[in-house]
Amino acid sequence: MMPLRLSAGFRNGAIRSAAMRSMPLASKPSTPLTAMLLSKRWNSKAASSEPEEADVNRLDRLRNIGISAHIDSGKTTVTERILYYTGRIKEIHEVRGKDNVGATMDWMDLEREKGITIQSAATYAQWGETNLNIIDTPGHVDFTIEVERALRVLDGAVLVLCSVSGVQSQTITVDRQMRRYNVPRISFINKMDRAGANPKRIIEQIRTKLKMPAAALQVPIGAEDAFEGVVDILSNRAIYNRGTRGEDIVYEKVPEHLVESVNAAREELVSVLAEVDDEIGELFIEDKMPTVEQLHAAVRRATIARTFTPVLMGSAIKDKGIQTLLDAVVRYLPKPTEVKNTMLDIDNEEKELAVVPYSNQPFVGLAFKLEEGKYGQLTYIRVYQGRLEKGQFAYHVKSGKKVKISRLVRMHSNSMEDVNSVGAGEICALFGIDCASGDTFTDGTRYSMSTMFVPEPVISLSLTPKEKNSPNFSKALNRFQKEDPTFRVHIDSESKQTIISGMGELHLDIYVERMRREYNVDCVTGKPQVAFRETSTRKSEFTYTHKKQTGGSGQFGRVIGYIEPIDANDHAELPHEFINQVVGGNIPSQYIAACEKGFMDGMREGIMIGHPVVGMRMVLQDGAAHSVDSSELAFRLATFYAFREAFRESKPRILEPVMTVEVSAPVEFQGNVLGSLNKRKGMIVDTETQEDYCSIVAEVPLNNMFGYSTELRSSTQGKGEFSMEYKCHSPVLPDVQEELIKEHQKKLAEKNH
Repeated sequence: MMPLRLSAGFRNGAIRSAAMRSMPLASKPSTPLTAMLLSKRWNSKAASSEPEEADVNRLDRLRNIGISAHIDSGKTTVTERILYYTGRIKEIHEVRGKDNVGATMDWMDLEREKGITIQSAATYAQWGETNLNIIDTPGHVDFTIEVERALRVLDGAVLVLCSVSGVQSQTITVDRQMRRYNVPRISFINKMDRAGANPKRIIEQIRTKLKMPAAALQVPIGAEDAFEGVVDILSNRAIYNRGTRGEDIVYEKVPEHLVESVNAAREELVSVLAEVDDEIGELFIEDKMPTVEQLHAAVRRATIARTFTPVLMGSAIKDKGIQTLLDAVVRYLPKPTEVKNTMLDIDNEEKELAVVPYSNQPFVGLAFKLEEGKYGQLTYIRVYQGRLEKGQFAYHVKSGKKVKISRLVRMHSNSMEDVNSVGAGEICALFGIDCASGDTFTDGTRYSMSTMFVPEPVISLSLTPKEKNSPNFSKALNRFQKEDPTFRVHIDSESKQTIISGMGELHLDIYVERMRREYNVDCVTGKPQVAFRETSTRKSEFTYTHKKQTGGSGQFGRVIGYIEPIDANDHAELPHEFINQVVGGNIPSQYIAACEKGFMDGMREGIMIGHPVVGMRMVLQDGAAHSVDSSELAFRLATFYAFREAFRESKPRILEPVMTVEVSAPVEFQGNVLGSLNKRKGMIVDTETQEDYCSIVAEVPLNNMFGYSTELRSSTQGKGEFSMEYKCHSPVLPDVQEELIKEHQKKLAEKNH
């Protein structure tokens, strides 16, 4: 007898007759084939509700982690050691090493030259029986989208802090991103061998600046040049790294002079845990000392609940403390099944559904990063539910298209390893799939994962290729826009120049340099342009009639109402508002949408310097229409001109982006730094002195920050460094406003001549 072959559609229960679905069960035809297919379908459904034991064991031994920190805290150096100790690489190379090889995860030539991470790089490793998917992220604020999308798909993170600088501006940004995506973290105090290392102060900063309860799980043995190892306060033993590269772990008794410090640190750990964990809290009240197992369990519970962060310490460059960090990652950070993820059912009014992170469920994955590789577009995907197999078809929810998975790979920095299938909870990459960052893929169901937060660009440059009509120019810009949602391109309507916008000078410089290297397109950049905005300061009423009479039917529309300012920061999701209060049909309902479009047209370009208008509310109260001459266009133009007229009368102001600038420099240069920030109209928010270094936080208009890096280097003999991050838009000073308006009018006059 021939074996019965079922099509893929039958296997997945996808082919169902509409008639059969509508019939009651008792009246359905009961042929042997139907009965067999139905029993097969329902049995597979019943089986799929229970996860397979092998899959549960695999997920128990899986951790998806990110390494995040402020720039120059040593993230990439930590990742390099993790790869070495887990056996993924055979030798260690430094970020700015003398051998000119560079760290494994900084694979781009630009990254190796500048000594910074530009793109997040993914890899996987094995520590003991646990598999680790690791993403090393950039620390520079200009590449913040890389951190954003990495944290969106990770289950846990290691927050690396410098033992001297501690919590810095980008650390606070990363902390905010971790909270946005509910990512538990372990804190690792790196660079314990540096002069001025002070882990106690850093732990206090985590508690005060990041508002996160924290306690050390280790006590350092020595500090600065004398840093030898750590004492684990839970197991009460000293841990040393020996061997040529610290690969040999040696356990010894706690040194005599540290016994008191270890006991005090243990008491502090118990008291902090008692505030965030019920079980330890009860023991603390009863005056009982918890066991080592109870402490481990409490640290894990509180870490996963994001009410506590355990603090470990070491020195990656000196090969100390990395293995204990890996043990903590496995012990305290969550497995994929312990993280709650949700998706939206598009066909059911976007009802929120829980993601079931097992491989026998329907497939759901999120594309979180795109990269142009030598084999075409490389799409990084986190599989949240189900299994992704080579050769299968996946459904692209946004476009509604089915795409074939022709090649499936695991990434190790920029090298890859082909695999046949990837289970739930894993991170992989696909080739040749056309999609955007943040798109969802399923097995046919219309489910969508929530996408990631994308900050608005703060700086723009005009860009002109040296060779006109270069086909690679537009190709490069299109690719970069697809890869990076914070990189925007538009053509200026007045000057007809190509304008690129991004998160900072370095961000745009990197893309201009990549165009030259990867596409052989040399470009000339114009003076950086700041993303100014315009807004009004008071309520202004309008009554405007738009009349135009030509042969035949003309144009007629009258609108009456007022505009008023709203706080754009309070309405961040929608920084403008249109309210219709017209009654009695004075403006027919079919023209209201046209009125709103006219308002949006007016918001697009202000009257003072031609920049977009923000923070406005338009209330339409009354109007008039003509039975023949009124049209959508007439009302759109009437509202547009009414808005401009009212805006002119509302005492408009120009807003400029203000940046939070953090400068770190030796104490002897503190006066120079404060002087240079004051000169740039900066407002000093905070100053802190640590040993021989000082840290200054100021709020400075972005327009005054151009060329600051050169000035800081010369005024601190090359020892100062700074980072800046967008804070808000604030009104410019009256004299600056006048100057900007004159400049804009001059440009318009030149254009008209």
